[in-house]
Amino acid sequence: MALLPVRPRKLPSVGPATQYLQNLSRRDFTVGAALVDGCWVSGEQKDTVVDPANGDEIAEVAHCSAADMNRAISAADRSFPAWRALLPSQRGAILRLWASLMLAHAEELAILVTSEQGKPLAEARQEIIYGAGFLDWFAAEGERAYGETIPSHKIGSLLQVRMQPIGIAAAVTPWNFPVAMITRKAGAALAAGCPIIVKPAPETPLSALALARLAEEAGIPRGVLQVLVGNPVELSTPLLRDARIRALSFTGSTEVGRLLLEGSADTIKKVSLELGGHAPFLVFDDVDLRKAVEGAMAAKFATSGQDCLAANRIYVQSGVYNAFVAAFAEAIGQLKVGHGLDPETDIGPMTKASVANKCRAHIDDAVKKGAKAFSIDQKGSLGSNFVSPTLLSDVTEEMVIAREETFGPVAAVLPFSSEEEVVVRANANEMGLAGYIYTDNLRRALRLSEQIECGMLGVNTASFTGPPIPFGGWKQSGLGREGSRYGLAEYMELKYICFGDLAG
Repeated sequence: MALLPVRPRKLPSVGPATQYLQNLSRRDFTVGAALVDGCWVSGEQKDTVVDPANGDEIAEVAHCSAADMNRAISAADRSFPAWRALLPSQRGAILRLWASLMLAHAEELAILVTSEQGKPLAEARQEIIYGAGFLDWFAAEGERAYGETIPSHKIGSLLQVRMQPIGIAAAVTPWNFPVAMITRKAGAALAAGCPIIVKPAPETPLSALALARLAEEAGIPRGVLQVLVGNPVELSTPLLRDARIRALSFTGSTEVGRLLLEGSADTIKKVSLELGGHAPFLVFDDVDLRKAVEGAMAAKFATSGQDCLAANRIYVQSGVYNAFVAAFAEAIGQLKVGHGLDPETDIGPMTKASVANKCRAHIDDAVKKGAKAFSIDQKGSLGSNFVSPTLLSDVTEEMVIAREETFGPVAAVLPFSSEEEVVVRANANEMGLAGYIYTDNLRRALRLSEQIECGMLGVNTASFTGPPIPFGGWKQSGLGREGSRYGLAEYMELKYICFGDLAG
């Protein structure tokens, strides 16, 4: 079986990201200063931001120190009383203005995202809209942080439960969604009445700093939102050790999540973790094959496969296995690989070389152990961070790709016979973030929606995220939830109050 090759496209001698960034209407979006205590800090040391497609340097950003982080924590501490004292509607008005400024500058923000992260520009544009949606959502949800009155078990007493802001929050955000993961965390914290300090991924700081500039323009007070860039360990250590940081939210690998959870133990922080995924995608032989292939394409290749929700184990029932593999291979063959700023691109570069290397290692391991590989032929026309969209068929559970998250455009397809068998195989992994089921049997869909061990499940759909839904996983895919009213609760504490002797 052969895939349709991608025609190599020659990139211009001057990197397209450099050209686009030079023409931004908001030239301050590439200045690279960090926001600390209401001041834009350039710093003596600099970190370089590169275009992952070709390695070109596109900007320099301030390299913040532990001393800068300690200053930020003190600034957040000073800002907390006034911010929490605002009415929820007042905080919401600032969040809504921030969202509207994001949308007004959506194209500039999208170019930043593609330039430093690599994803296709069309997907970057969608991320800006998606990210702004969290600010709008939490602007309203902050006004619905309801407590309750409990029927009293004591004569002459009134029992209440109130929701109150927990205190200073910290967010450590990833490089695959450099805008949306900030607004999803910051929107909830700010709506709850908490100042927040954001430490973005070192690969994608420009998006975070641009968001901070727009937040400042929206009227977020000094010290309430701060963004510091630099060495992850150096900047995270003060956040973990300082007892004034009461909540910590992290999106990233399970390995790093364990370290942050351990580091938060001494100060007993409220920790929310959105960690790795290894999503099973179940295709039964009663389903419309075209819809299943379309779903698999969307669930596997969004963000060039660099998505924690990506379908990593595509289980296909034996009755439609061969037909699915053939149709899936044909669809993969239509994908265009190239620079994210090229409007024809479907698959951009991997943001990090380590991700590209892991993808290739998974392919090599699977082929050595008997899998069949169908891949677009790049013939070295693009850089080393590019990974050819690849279909691996006849994958077995002994192969590394069946056990570990790939985080790239490599689709592993595994055959199965019965419903009982595939449920056991789908659940036999330490991760439990998301899952997908494609079946036209309603009873089966209902059964499996109970049995699959994950925090989020799409039945006959690959699209299910957004501000109203509780985003998070089971098992070692994380703790807590983001988005929805549950996401707001991550930044609030319950307080129970008993008013006694009301009889007089």
